[in-house]
Amino acid sequence: MRRLLPILLCGALLFSAPAVAVPFWGARQSSAVDTPPAQLKPGEWFWGGVTKGWGPMAVIVSLTEQRAYAYRNGILIGVSTISSGKAGHETPTGVFTILQKDKDHRSSLYNDAPMPYQQRLTWGGVALHAGGLPGYPESHGCVHLPSEFARLLFDNSNMGMVVVVSEAGVSADDIVHPHAVSPIDPHTGAERPVLPLPDGQAYAWHPELAATGPVSMLVSSADQQLVVYRNGTEIGRARAELNSGGDALGTQAFIVGQGFLPGEIPGLSGKRMPNWMRIGIPGSNRNVGTPLAASTIDNLKVPDGFLAAVLPLLLPGVVLVATDQPILPETTGGKLQLLDSDPPETGTSQTQ
Repeated sequence: MRRLLPILLCGALLFSAPAVAVPFWGARQSSAVDTPPAQLKPGEWFWGGVTKGWGPMAVIVSLTEQRAYAYRNGILIGVSTISSGKAGHETPTGVFTILQKDKDHRSSLYNDAPMPYQQRLTWGGVALHAGGLPGYPESHGCVHLPSEFARLLFDNSNMGMVVVVSEAGVSADDIVHPHAVSPIDPHTGAERPVLPLPDGQAYAWHPELAATGPVSMLVSSADQQLVVYRNGTEIGRARAELNSGGDALGTQAFIVGQGFLPGEIPGLSGKRMPNWMRIGIPGSNRNVGTPLAASTIDNLKVPDGFLAAVLPLLLPGVVLVATDQPILPETTGGKLQLLDSDPPETGTSQTQ
């Protein structure tokens, strides 16, 4: 009995000892939303508020850039530095979907190493998860993310979310170097570039491409185009004039509120413009929640036929993002800006 007691005590201590702390990788806070992605240092990232009800989400991982781009309903909501597979353990390119989510995953291959916020891409061991970020590929095939970015992505994604892993020489250039609007279909991962309207065409309108789902819009003063997405699919595009009064527009976001502005829309008999409110962009919350005056809304000019088609879709909760950054592939350059979609307050398989 005397010999057995120390053994029992030792066993009790082993079972009651606290688990080894999980490391925290990367920056704890988002970088400024107007940080050019190319200027993000290893471990840095940025992210805007987002809700799952705002439309389908998709992620593009650029092995060439060593960055990940997150989109919601066609519009960029986050960018992060990554570390992908090193030589001999390269991360595969292609279109994947999230097969499994495990917040507290540990590796079955590498000494029970912690892999927080794991989102599995293949049953052979490739996943998105928080991990080391030295500034170059160093994983065994997985895509390492900063811990807080990995948490945000984990919390906002769903099973089946599309993840496209791209690389120069293998993938299309606009998927290797993504921009402010998504170049892929969030349901299939197929390439879906934003293109100029043909000469002489004022707008295109194809609501049948997505009959239902959340609606969001983005207008670029640089490209003089407005793009409409429903359920992650582009359903319309128009030439647009966005008057900023000569001042730099930056990036601003607005949401349709309750009710309508007084009076009819000129040229559209019986049609009224809904009320709009400003919503926050991380790092710049000036005038959040304030309604827009009719004179401000009048600064955006689109063809009457296009406006008449869009108006029935402008229900409370629809988001419009306005930016002076270009969105077309041939003109896109410089910094991307992040958009906040939140309205104001009113198994046993292996992973590497």
